[in-house]
Amino acid sequence: MLTARIFFGGDEDTWLCQNGEWVKHGNPSNPAPIEGCGNTNTVSVNNFNECVAAGYPVMESYPRRCAAPNGGSFTEDIGNELEKTNLIKINNPRPNQTIKSPVVIEGQARGNWFFEASFPVKLFDANGNQLAIAVAQAQSDWMTTNFIPFKVTLEFTTPATATGTLILQKDNPSGLPQNDDQLRVPVKFVTSTETIQVKTYFNNTNLDPEVSCNKVFPVSRKVVSTPAVARAALEELLKGPTEEEKANGYFTSINSGVEIKKLTIENGVAKVEFNEQLEFQIGGSCRVGAIRWQIVETLKQFDTVKDVVISINGRTEDILQP
Repeated sequence: MLTARIFFGGDEDTWLCQNGEWVKHGNPSNPAPIEGCGNTNTVSVNNFNECVAAGYPVMESYPRRCAAPNGGSFTEDIGNELEKTNLIKINNPRPNQTIKSPVVIEGQARGNWFFEASFPVKLFDANGNQLAIAVAQAQSDWMTTNFIPFKVTLEFTTPATATGTLILQKDNPSGLPQNDDQLRVPVKFVTSTETIQVKTYFNNTNLDPEVSCNKVFPVSRKVVSTPAVARAALEELLKGPTEEEKANGYFTSINSGVEIKKLTIENGVAKVEFNEQLEFQIGGSCRVGAIRWQIVETLKQFDTVKDVVISINGRTEDILQP
């Protein structure tokens, strides 16, 4: 063991350098030295993940803690699970678990976490961008204050960030802030370098100078390989044309801020549900038609889709009306 003795008083009152740290010996009157001791080539760490990556020891508590040199200690982020354990518990995925699409989310929540036997679940990337939203359903009678099992399957496009956050939100029909609550679960994403090509359909002033309502044109987009390829194509559509595409005459009739709430494909029918932003302040039959054709053609590029049903918050009959 490397030990350097620095004297600030008598032989017994000093600071010793042990294993790269200053340790009090006796009762020195001076504070610990500011300069480092021993091996000063230690890796600088700022959080738990960097501490683990640097190879420093991890204490298997819950949450885990990593001990860095010079007395530094970093605690693993497990969200707010310990704070909410008497209200909601998640079995899968666990905090910091690596997930891929589709992911089955299961757990238990007290009956008052639900409303009409359900509550919303959202997934965000590390930059706060929403990747998906779905509705968890109670698996038994929810009219109780006991814990009730819930389950939901979430489909999403793998983001560029390696981490993200799963939010299990208490249903709050009152809309009052004091009734809001949520469970925050940090997750990791399966990273992939493989990409696939999808098409998104836009209007184009060069290819269609008269801007016909039912004429849309494809552009190719490269996305991370994913089983949810139809959703990935729609998400690219909602981003709108790139600057280069705009320079070539492409434009979108779809509002910004539109989100996909649910997408299913069964028996050749793609059913896609959007938030209310899809029809916010849109007018005229031409624009309405253009929006519909952009969505329909983007989904119909896939052989599994023969027909498309568009809904907004569950409504199908009176949406996208001029």
